[in-house]
Amino acid sequence: MALIDLQNISKHYSAQKILTEVNFHVDEGERIVIIGKNGSGKSTLMKIVNGTLTPDGGRRITQNDLEVKMLDQRPNFVEGHSVRQAVEHGLVELNTAKERYNKLSLLLADDFDNKTLLDEHERLSSYIEHHNAWNLDDKIERIIQHFDLKRYEDKPISLLSGGEQRRVALASLLLQKPDILLLDEPTNHLDVYMVEFLEELILKEKFTLVFISHDRYFIDRIATKSVEVDECALKEYSGGYSDYLTQKAEYIRTLQKQHDNLLGVLKRENEWFARGVRARLKRNEGRKERLMNLREEAKTNPAKIRKMSVELQREAKHFNRDKSINKQKMLFEVENLGLTLGDKELLKGFTTRILQKDVIAIVGPNGSGKSTLLKALLGRLEPTEGVIKRGEFKVGYFDQHRELLDDDKNLIETFCPHGGDRVSVRGSDLHVYGYLKNFLFPREFLEKKVGVLSGGEKNRVALALLFTKEVDILILDEPTNDLDIPTINILEEQLTNFAGAVIIVSHDRYFVDKIAKKLFIFQADKTIEESHQQYSEYLDLEKELKELSSMEKEASEKPKVVEPKREKQKAIKLTFKEKMALESLPQEIEKLEAEIEEKNSCLANPKCYEEIGISALAQELAKIEELYEVKMEELFAIEEKVEELES
Repeated sequence: MALIDLQNISKHYSAQKILTEVNFHVDEGERIVIIGKNGSGKSTLMKIVNGTLTPDGGRRITQNDLEVKMLDQRPNFVEGHSVRQAVEHGLVELNTAKERYNKLSLLLADDFDNKTLLDEHERLSSYIEHHNAWNLDDKIERIIQHFDLKRYEDKPISLLSGGEQRRVALASLLLQKPDILLLDEPTNHLDVYMVEFLEELILKEKFTLVFISHDRYFIDRIATKSVEVDECALKEYSGGYSDYLTQKAEYIRTLQKQHDNLLGVLKRENEWFARGVRARLKRNEGRKERLMNLREEAKTNPAKIRKMSVELQREAKHFNRDKSINKQKMLFEVENLGLTLGDKELLKGFTTRILQKDVIAIVGPNGSGKSTLLKALLGRLEPTEGVIKRGEFKVGYFDQHRELLDDDKNLIETFCPHGGDRVSVRGSDLHVYGYLKNFLFPREFLEKKVGVLSGGEKNRVALALLFTKEVDILILDEPTNDLDIPTINILEEQLTNFAGAVIIVSHDRYFVDKIAKKLFIFQADKTIEESHQQYSEYLDLEKELKELSSMEKEASEKPKVVEPKREKQKAIKLTFKEKMALESLPQEIEKLEAEIEEKNSCLANPKCYEEIGISALAQELAKIEELYEVKMEELFAIEEKVEELES
């Protein structure tokens, strides 16, 4: 039986229809993502599920005493509350139940046969168990730490930024664990480490969840069902984002209509997902299995932890070699850059070069200094140390304040400031509506003032306007915030076709994986690590290295077992074959790495993989990667033997 059942629901605002006789239900344990364009009715559907918006027709049926709670875009708090008080405010009933349960436990010790007390004790036990609230104090501390709220816990909630307040509200809702949790863009204002914690918590606690999100990795990991809102109707797809892509493409193929553009976008997205994400997951499954096996082996052989750690570090270094083309035009030359805001050091000793075709993502935790680095590159902030040399070039800049836009102008005035209705885009003369149609704007929006548009619509206008500028480099600060997935797909296509350099700041792992060819990663020691690997791959390696470090620490703290003395064995020496292999293997491995990189580049180029055949190319890549693994294992074995000889 469904916890909530919406039957034949309709909703309209004035003359605009939003939902027409739709059906929607939520079963216990389901995690449903609502997908659709901005303005299609996602938030309307969510509010009807929540019961805070009354439909114009249809029925909302719920189970008795059902607890439904929703994360508001602008949460309200009790005036004067500190951050910790705000987090704990929603836990009054749970704490009261625990206090009463403990009191009943003492009473039952002397009166165990009292049926009234036993029934109440059992009911409270079920209530606390359902909300997983036995160790509530530990959970509060854990969630405050992971959402980076510990340093603010005694600070008045009113002094926090909007993003910080949303983290507080989200923390409180997660601790309350209602029967159905409703989240509208929960990953906004969270860095990748917070998102990973949120994913693990939702899965571990077995939440029943309905959510809206543009974070495609988050959707793919969390959702058990996808519901798309389109043209006032709902369409269900099983599974997360990758399953949605496959099923949606198949659904469109069955329609006897012309949907070439949408089908093309879905096809490209699906190919990228299958080629990039699933290949990475397959690689990581093998590594993860080795890591799990190592946990058991490490109990008896701590040296194996170090071997695995060295292997992972070598794997990371493979991606971090400088692959830039020196003949490209220099845009920025950064020497020993240091940045400090107030008394907070953000960056030290950063030296790099940014060239005309670089596509760089600047990533790292919230507050690490990513946007500050952008401002320094743009010349809006003077470095504390070092210098930034800039070449001659034009910059297109997008930030969350949408400084390109004037709220008093309509869209035609915005795109055609000198009159007319034509706009030039990369050498093509287009009608302004024909161009804006690519950014999902209907014709009636042309006369609308920018000031009356929603945040997501303003972002779309700002991005569309940015791509009309003749610039050599695009610098974008969190461009995917407030965008729906269809618009992000358009943005990705525009950036892929852009001939100049691109620098982006983003927490969207999927977006960064798909666009960036190089990473600037802010580290805890205020330095920046440069890497050419995918961001999600870097995060996986980083997480596994942390686990290994923790395992190594645990192993070193265990009392050493004194083994019985053995007879001294003859010294082990490398064979002639092993000596030759030690000389030749690094060159062989480097050659294989170059071949792997070449095949991956071909897979990313339709002209290349269509000529060879994507299936044949994938098989060739798999063979090379398999040989690469064999050679790496052989090298590790010889190097381990060398270490034993030296020790």
